[in-house]
Amino acid sequence: MEKNTIKYILDIGLGISFLIVTLTGIFKFTGFREFLGISLSYRDLPMPLISNFHDWSGVVMAVIVLIHLTLNLDWIVSTTKSFCKKEEE
Repeated sequence: MEKNTIKYILDIGLGISFLIVTLTGIFKFTGFREFLGISLSYRDLPMPLISNFHDWSGVVMAVIVLIHLTLNLDWIVSTTKSFCKKEEE
């Protein structure tokens, strides 16, 4: 499989896991729910299921980020070097 195709698939997975972590985090965080005007209590929500989704999607997101950084390591190093050279001048 081509490297850009792998990166695209990783980006889609990263976006999906980010959405899941964000939405489940909103439901878990009482103060944020109140700020948004969502009047659901813990009794109204399946909190064990929401916590499970939140935790596992966070793990998936962390793994995808590590793979993404590894695939882009050459670009990260070269860009960092170019920034450092500009500051020396």
